[in-house]
Amino acid sequence: MKKVSLADILLKETEDFIFINKPAYISTLEDRKKDFSILSIAREVHPNAIVGHRLDKETSGVMVIAKSEDSYKHLTLQFERREVYKEYHAVVEGVHHFQEDMIELPIHILSSKGRVSINYERGKHSATIVSTLKNFRNHALVQCEPVTGRMHQIRVHLSRNNAPLVSDIAYGGSMLYLSQLKKKFNLKKDTDEQPLIKRVALHAYSLGIKDRNEQPILVQADYPKDMRALLKQLDKTL
Repeated sequence: MKKVSLADILLKETEDFIFINKPAYISTLEDRKKDFSILSIAREVHPNAIVGHRLDKETSGVMVIAKSEDSYKHLTLQFERREVYKEYHAVVEGVHHFQEDMIELPIHILSSKGRVSINYERGKHSATIVSTLKNFRNHALVQCEPVTGRMHQIRVHLSRNNAPLVSDIAYGGSMLYLSQLKKKFNLKKDTDEQPLIKRVALHAYSLGIKDRNEQPILVQADYPKDMRALLKQLDKTL
């Protein structure tokens, strides 16, 4: 992926924090396969920057970065106390009517596989509030508010509720192609059809914290190009 600058992804900057719209496919921290990460991009401008939390490599959306150790400690405390507002949007398979449904399923990390599972004996308490934003013919756009912050929490919680994310092969989702949505679809000769979105269809839409003066800050991140394109095609199925 082409390297981006902090200016390219900046949403908001305060005395203590930087808010960015993280592109998909960029790791939060150093990646052995890449020579840049969200942290390294931030430190090119702010040498003392510390990421306040992580998003999966494939996940896009709003992230907050602390400019100093003191700012980081202030932010970390809010995460520990579960005072941070986090809102994710996901495109899932199936038509659903979630209405602030609380999904509580214990998550256990399968360390050797980089995945998680639902395990009532060994798993840690995990909770996600889910609401349907829009239904399409065979898919839905849902809003997820993770109460806890477990690895792959939204993905596995939705999967266990018969709503796997589009392109989330690891947790029961499938790739989605235009030919599945469009009746009169003609593929150019000698070409392979590409999925409408090549990554897990998950976007961190909104993040709310308090600054060091206890004033609330709420930042939203627009959908990236691939999510917009996916939703545009699904709109045509209504």
